[in-house]
Amino acid sequence: MAEPVVRPGVTEPAQPVPSQPARSSRALAVVPDPSTRSAEVRILNAVQSAIATPAVVAAARGMSLFGEHAAGWLALGLVGAAVDRDRRRDWLGAAAGVAAAHGASIAVKRVVRRRRPDDPSVRVLVGTPSRLSFPSAHATSTTAAAVLYGGLLARPLVPVLVPPMALSRLVLGVHFPSDVLVGSALGAGVASGVRAWLRRRAGAR
Repeated sequence: MAEPVVRPGVTEPAQPVPSQPARSSRALAVVPDPSTRSAEVRILNAVQSAIATPAVVAAARGMSLFGEHAAGWLALGLVGAAVDRDRRRDWLGAAAGVAAAHGASIAVKRVVRRRRPDDPSVRVLVGTPSRLSFPSAHATSTTAAAVLYGGLLARPLVPVLVPPMALSRLVLGVHFPSDVLVGSALGAGVASGVRAWLRRRAGAR
């Protein structure tokens, strides 16, 4: 093939570049196969699909704010101590038990270091102070408060308070089901120990 003749002052026209077929962004996206998701992720998907309406999400966010660092439950314990002066020590002891349960959950989190749900199918609907997931501190402190304050009020608060808080953590997509189950068990264990101690102290008076 003859070489092209280059003449001074004459610019050869640019050769056209063969066009490449356009690639669809959908073709590049990787969609996880639902069958490969863990059972816990599938439970989160089911909960969010079934009940994560705007009203439920708003209520769950309010519960999240109330239970953050167990602040709402500690405040209720202090209110009880201020109102029920005859049992002020008991209320303060119960509030201390809630704080102890919350502290225990944080300690376990730092040892286990399980990450919060990060599957693309799970919607995270609230901010969190850390990325650690196991156990749920909200479930732990709520269960401890329900056991201890329920004992002082002679009311069965566990079935009233614990399921809504536990479910709210799944609605918001920030905990696995096992996080809330173990958190509730931890809170119940700590609260039972504190409650037994309060009873012994009351009997020794």
